[in-house]
Amino acid sequence: MKIKIINNSGFQLPSYETIASAGMDLRACIDAPATLKPLQRAIVKTGLFIELPIGYEAQVRPRSGLAAKKGITVLNAPGTIDADYRGEIGVILVNLSNEDFTIESGERIAQLVIAKHERAVWEEAEELGETSRGTGGFGSTGTK
Repeated sequence: MKIKIINNSGFQLPSYETIASAGMDLRACIDAPATLKPLQRAIVKTGLFIELPIGYEAQVRPRSGLAAKKGITVLNAPGTIDADYRGEIGVILVNLSNEDFTIESGERIAQLVIAKHERAVWEEAEELGETSRGTGGFGSTGTK
């Protein structure tokens, strides 16, 4: 699939690192290094603008290494970029560690996954079909 993109970042376009990768890394596009203090959050711009076809979304997700090693994650993961959005892609990063984290321009801060989605049409009903799970949720199936 081809997707139109405007790249004002000065960095290479996002790309898949391996043949089986689902996501492409997004890079910070900032004028100067920015420091996130513990529990602080910020919208970090990428310099990228995209035009998705209807029926697709772009999901902004954390990078697992950054989350595991530094405690930096995407606050609203996955963040959704709708097909009709034309603004700059921004990433809401949060520092969940106990140490300051400095973001450098060009640093890989998140990943982008392109996903097909369906649109639901609600059908109002008086009751729902029975299942063995029923109304059980939030851990009702156990941990082992």
